[in-house]
Amino acid sequence: MTSGSGTLDRQTPAAHSAPTAMATTRRWMLGSVLAAGLLALPACAPGRDRSAGDAVVLQFWAMGSEGEKTQPLIDEFEAAHPNIRIEMQQIPWTAAHEKLLTAFAGDTLPDVCQLGNTWIPEFVALNSLEDLSSRIAASTAIEPADYFAGAWRSNIVEGRQYGVPWYVDTRVIFYRTDMLAAAGHDRPPRSWDEWLQVMRDVQARQPAGSYAVLLPVNEFEQPVILGLQTGGDMLKEDGRYGNFSGANFRRAFEFYVRIFREGLAPKLPNTQISNVWQEFARGTFAMYITGPWNVNEFRRRLPKDFDAKWSTAPWPSPDGDGYGTSYAGGSSLVMFADSPQKEAAWKFIEFMAQPRQQVRLLELTGNLPPGEKAWAASGMLDDPKFVGFHEQLTNVAPAPPAPEWEQIVTGELVKTAEAVINDRAGVDEALAELDRKVDGILAKRRWMLARRAEDPAAAR
Repeated sequence: MTSGSGTLDRQTPAAHSAPTAMATTRRWMLGSVLAAGLLALPACAPGRDRSAGDAVVLQFWAMGSEGEKTQPLIDEFEAAHPNIRIEMQQIPWTAAHEKLLTAFAGDTLPDVCQLGNTWIPEFVALNSLEDLSSRIAASTAIEPADYFAGAWRSNIVEGRQYGVPWYVDTRVIFYRTDMLAAAGHDRPPRSWDEWLQVMRDVQARQPAGSYAVLLPVNEFEQPVILGLQTGGDMLKEDGRYGNFSGANFRRAFEFYVRIFREGLAPKLPNTQISNVWQEFARGTFAMYITGPWNVNEFRRRLPKDFDAKWSTAPWPSPDGDGYGTSYAGGSSLVMFADSPQKEAAWKFIEFMAQPRQQVRLLELTGNLPPGEKAWAASGMLDDPKFVGFHEQLTNVAPAPPAPEWEQIVTGELVKTAEAVINDRAGVDEALAELDRKVDGILAKRRWMLARRAEDPAAAR
């Protein structure tokens, strides 16, 4: 999942000592959430000892369907650890970000939490996450080499490991095998040039109002993924400045815009696509970029005899040299630094991270495992619809580790791309203006990093 805002805009600068900086930040944020009417703190603060008789009580916050469906995993953990009891709080993804910030401001964060990977740098910047590096290094249960490298890197900020991947997702191409075959292509494209040719050949057979590919213009993932493939560092100087106008990202952005300008994709947001599954079955588009949650949705919603007419494939690369990079999404398990029950919290994280539990999570929620052993045990490698995801997960990359990243891409990048696609701006001027806006968003980050360089104790 992704956060909806960059929370460094809500912070005050760090003071000259870490405790003072933390207290100042919390007081400022507490006042902000009170003023906004957002304060809804849990009854039990992590700063207090929690016990139920002889048992240690851990607070665990889980989001979305994970919060709804993972109780069996908690039951298994409690059966194996009778001296530890888990109190799970289920939080909708739509409310999770503000609730976590509110809990930080009120010093009431849980012991363990499911955290979207793109949120990790934000909470590291708040000094609220426990550094797990030494625990992972000493663990006999967690094998970093078993995890997909891009998903594992999502948890690393400034060389420290703050989480353990719980599940992963990424985006691949869902495509109509029959429509590509009818256009003369018996396999998915492997390079950008080949992809363009496939789209042109498909489009040549499409009736009016139908397209080769659906790329909703209100989604940031597609231009970001293309930028990752060209090696475009969208932020530079340790996230201090925007770099969207750099040569590498410009190449990716020009390719993205070209798809629309050639009429190969509709200039529509996903809010104007009433039923993506129905339109896919009708052949309104032959390709669609989406994630693993849609595999079972496609199977459920498409006609029963349709299974042989579609499949998934990893992204083509710019020059056809292997798979193109995609975005490393998903969630990880983190421990908050204020937890008084760190040993018990670590046991819980270790248990939930095991391959067997990864497979159980897949069975309960449909979320993809972050490790190779779980993939092998799950049987998904025998499912042709998931093989494309496994291939893609061997080449994924995390978002730039800047707390403001989500604010940048969901706001400014999407608006910039939409303006260029609809011919309201040229590529060079639009990307230069985007960098100027990003530089403004990152002004507080530059201040904080400069402060840290002057006084490292103020940032820790």
